[in-house]
Amino acid sequence: MRTLLVLGGGYGGLALIQELLQSHLPHDLQIVLIDRMPYQGIKTEYYALAAGTVADHSLRIAFPEHPRLSVRYGEVESIDLAGKQVLLADGEQVPYDQLAIALGCTDNHHGIPGAPEHTCSIQSMAGTRETYRRLNNIRPYGNVNIVGGGLSGVEIAAELRESRPDLNITILDRGERVLSAFPAKLSQYVEEWFNEHQVQTRGRISVSHVEDGAVYNGSEAILGDVTVWTGGIQPVKPVQMLNLPKDRGGRILLGEYYEVPDYPEVYVIGDCASLPFAPSAQAAGAQGEQVAQVLRALWKNETPRLGKIRLKGTLGSLGKSEGFGLLGSRSMMGRVPRILKSGVLWMSKRHFG
Repeated sequence: MRTLLVLGGGYGGLALIQELLQSHLPHDLQIVLIDRMPYQGIKTEYYALAAGTVADHSLRIAFPEHPRLSVRYGEVESIDLAGKQVLLADGEQVPYDQLAIALGCTDNHHGIPGAPEHTCSIQSMAGTRETYRRLNNIRPYGNVNIVGGGLSGVEIAAELRESRPDLNITILDRGERVLSAFPAKLSQYVEEWFNEHQVQTRGRISVSHVEDGAVYNGSEAILGDVTVWTGGIQPVKPVQMLNLPKDRGGRILLGEYYEVPDYPEVYVIGDCASLPFAPSAQAAGAQGEQVAQVLRALWKNETPRLGKIRLKGTLGSLGKSEGFGLLGSRSMMGRVPRILKSGVLWMSKRHFG
């Protein structure tokens, strides 16, 4: 039997598997999924778990059951491309004939001293649970610093405001405004929402180091009981360790069909892949489906034909009632984008579940 080994049961890995299971598979092929958890976590909603407005069981999706799919639980330690095997943390070696790397990302602390030790994360289910515990245990009227004013930072700040109206919340960003990658009028709308809800936003912050109880902007100490890091992401460590050509973000450079040029039996999906757009769950899912198309064509000895991935846009939440979005060049603000985001979440649960 030939083995297609899929590392990671997130948006990209599951989209690949779901697409393949919907069609006829070669009789001598088995699909093996390796993930550290026995379910997919809906990572786009981890901000709500951290804030305490949803329970973690509502953010779990069971992996599909199929006679041609087997699931193993374990932590990927390293990937041996030359030997065509994956080493797990418990010492088990898992061989493969074809490999799809969809392991996702982790925090990028940009080498800032103290940041890994003294900040909280929302990049994994376990890390988000710990972040919730620490946020929940802050004394009334305590201080929370959120480093990073991008989508994740904005969403967790807004959700935490609704969950803990007693807390003093500050977003620290190196840009002049939150959501600097979005149109100015959308950013202004979010800033106004924060002003109305007593969330402070500070721009042009250059974090020099982090200590227990304080983020330092040069010599200025910005005190806080808990600091949440949303200041950047990078591929996970097993991908960082691979001696392959990468882009400036550490993501692997790929060929026409998302394959590793020197190892054409290896595909990279999602946050670990160098793609012409920013990492996102939507992009990972679309790419996973296209890798499935490539594999089906190759198994039939046909030439793969791929269309251009077209992303539908971005939706963000400001608590449970308001939100914002960018669909093409159109900015959306208010209740409608929040409703749309809830609908996308429902559809995602239904599709993968």
